[in-house]
This record gives sequence, structure tokens and C-alpha cells, in this order.
Amino acid sequence: MSDYVPLWMFVILMVSTPGPANMLLMGSGAQHGFIKCVNFMLGLASGKIVLNIAIPLGLGLVIDKYPLGTTIFVYLSAGYMSWLALRSWNNHKKSPSEIKPLTYIHGALVHPLSPKAWVMSLLAYSQFGPEFSGLFEERMLIPLSFLMGQLVFHSLWCLSGVLLKTTVGSNALLNRCLIIITILVVLWALFYGLSLD
Repeated sequence: MSDYVPLWMFVILMVSTPGPANMLLMGSGAQHGFIKCVNFMLGLASGKIVLNIAIPLGLGLVIDKYPLGTTIFVYLSAGYMSWLALRSWNNHKKSPSEIKPLTYIHGALVHPLSPKAWVMSLLAYSQFGPEFSGLFEERMLIPLSFLMGQLVFHSLWCLSGVLLKTTVGSNALLNRCLIIITILVVLWALFYGLSLD
């Protein structure tokens, strides 16, 4: 069990830090509350599990083999996550029945399209994977570790958005500030992802 502590510390540091998914959760929590964000969180977890299982099965080799495809992927990723954030830019002008929270499908696409998520997974497998033996450790420990981290920290990011709304109040300025911060984090992830080429 103590052999897993470095992996778990890595997962905690990676999942708890600001990234596109966490910022989207914070903004969504501020707008819709925790309960309406659960489907989006479940989608995030599902997408990350699929990514974490696919990488050791060979998907990680695609990055090395097709650098141009990787660059295109990073730009598409930034566009998708920026679009998710900008969907709520004018929510203050809409009636409550018109405002739709992010869905399971929106969440399921975030991590497979996130350069930060790819880097996290690739690092986890390259740094900790060689230490593991047995099918469970090689194929399931890393995905399950990320899943547990996500359940905790994605919930905390969403709840921090709820707390922010409770403290500051619901207004257009708060909403737009969270959107701008989210897009800045997406741009950071974009340039970070491109620097990996």
C-alpha cells in the first residue's frame, strides 16, 4: 500500500489544481448549484476513465507518431472548452427556464480533449506504471486513483463556485469573471500542450 503513496500524491496535485475542467465546474457551480452539476461531473469522470484506460492500450503512442495531429487536437480542445465557458456569457439576460447546465456529454468530452488531462495520464503511466506488476496495478490502479481524486476535488471546485455565489451573489460580473478566468486557464493549457511537441 505504501508503494502507491507517490502515485496518490501525484494524482492529488494534478486533480486539485486549476485546469479547464475545474474552472468549468466552478463557474457551473456558481450558476446552477451543486446538484445540477452532478451529470457534468459524472461525464468528466467517465471521460477521464476512458482516457486513462486507452493510453496504456496504445493511444499514448499517437502523440509521438502524429505531431501535426496533436497540434490540431490541442487547438480543437481549446476551442471546445472556450465554447463551453462562453455558453453562459449572457445567462443574466435569460429566464431561469432558458439556462441549461452543462450535461454528461459535455463533461465526457472535456478530459479526452484536455492537454492537461493527457499530460497527467501520460506522466502517471510513465513515472509510476513501470513500478507496478500484475494486471490490476498495470491497468486499473491509475484510472481508479484518478477517479477517486476527481470525485473529491471536482466536487470541491463545484462547491467553491456555489460558495462564491452565496458570498458574492449571482450577477453578470461574477459570471463573466469566471468565464474569463476559465478561458485564460484554457489558453494556458493550450500553450502548455503545444510546448510538449
